[in-house]
Amino acid sequence: MAIAQLTPAERDAALAALPQWSLRTDGLAITRDFRFRNFSEAWGFMSRVALLAEAQDHHPEWSNVYNRVSITLTTHDAGGLSGRDVKLAEAVDTL
Repeated sequence: MAIAQLTPAERDAALAALPQWSLRTDGLAITRDFRFRNFSEAWGFMSRVALLAEAQDHHPEWSNVYNRVSITLTTHDAGGLSGRDVKLAEAVDTL
């Protein structure tokens, strides 16, 4: 089953519901930066996100430097932002 990219209207509605996420300049992904007290907290957060991502079989592009974690969500199979990205962003926001 093909994964569909969000329409511009769907993308705008999703971003309105995810106010802490930003649309990447090319419009094909959403991003969010997180800050923690220290590396251990950042790593723990990444571990929890990894479990969510694995359960959803949808994995983020991310990076970690000391107490900062940057996450980018896009669906390569759809060629851009899809409902899978929105679902994972919502799950990450519950952490």
